Amino acid sequence: MIPIIKPSLDQREAEAASRVILSGWITQGAEVASFEREFAETVAAPHACAVSNCTTALHLTLLAAGVRAGDEVVTVSHSYIATANSIRYCGGVPVFVDIDPTTFNMDPNLVEAAITGRTRAILCVHQVGMPCDMAELKPIAQRHGLPLIEDAACAAGSEIFWNGRWERIGKPHGDAACFSFHPRKLVSTGDGGMITTRHKDWDKQFRLWRQHSMSVPDTVRHASNQVIFETYPELGFNYRMTDIQAAVGREQLKKLPGIIARRRELASRYSSLLTDVPGLITPVEPQWARSNWQSYCIRLPESCDQKQTMQILLDRGISTRRGIMCAHREAAYRQQPWRSPSKLEASERAQETAIILPLYHDLSMADQEYIAEQLRAVVLEGTPCEVSS
Repeated sequence: MIPIIKPSLDQREAEAASRVILSGWITQGAEVASFEREFAETVAAPHACAVSNCTTALHLTLLAAGVRAGDEVVTVSHSYIATANSIRYCGGVPVFVDIDPTTFNMDPNLVEAAITGRTRAILCVHQVGMPCDMAELKPIAQRHGLPLIEDAACAAGSEIFWNGRWERIGKPHGDAACFSFHPRKLVSTGDGGMITTRHKDWDKQFRLWRQHSMSVPDTVRHASNQVIFETYPELGFNYRMTDIQAAVGREQLKKLPGIIARRRELASRYSSLLTDVPGLITPVEPQWARSNWQSYCIRLPESCDQKQTMQILLDRGISTRRGIMCAHREAAYRQQPWRSPSKLEASERAQETAIILPLYHDLSMADQEYIAEQLRAVVLEGTPCEVSS
């Protein structure tokens, strides 16, 4: 079976984790601090704060942006459900705008129509690693005096051409960017997240909130020769990263340039192998963007049923995943408040017709050719059809 993804982990990560385990300090500590510093340097961010995952990163960032009960946040439904959920954790209401079907990202032309007097922030998503059009979104946010937050869960290492030069997603180009270190991401710590921001006061607040709003961190108390009693001045959260995870993350960061180069090579080869498949649409990278190709997401021809195509490929030893979900179609959001100023037709169509192909560092040329060959055969055969048992 060809998997959808395999994390790029080896003995170096195992030795890093072992070193921390044997040190006697395994929770948030010196390794987390080093990982934060190194991640900030990698993306050229003024501040970076490690947390337990990207969902908690989004939650804290929206709180720092001032999102509270009844406030609205303009975002996309076409994203993993954590994007919308993080708004609801603050008591906010997601306002969904449709996507640009060529990039699977928020359509900037639809954003201003979604803004009202209750709007508190804009939350864009760099979907499957493809950068959003920040050059269009940032002026909109500035005109309306709104924080612009980037859900960069998939985008570690992606770049945009900004002010005449290539810059990493996460610098950040809005007010803050939130990353995931889930196993399906290029940099993985098992799970974990990072918030980068240009606001010193936001970073200070993140560090307080992530550790129960403890007035004196445990690292300071343990290092002191004086007895210190901490206080808890406000409601906080248990959103910390462990030193074990951070040690793994530090090794992963060293590999990031090579991982990106390899994935860009694989994505280019997919595009070449699939260019002549009738009706199939391969992903488009805008001239101002360099994707890390966290996923390679294609659009199937009208003649192909998505689920049955995926089942035939699975029967032939190829794992795939459905295209990005739409939160507003999930049962959870029948009970949660949300609104949209227009129909979400492009989002729904993308969910129904897109599939994600296997893409990982060690994917062989032979396996990639086999995937393309089988996908071409399925398209030419046409679906729906009887699926083998």
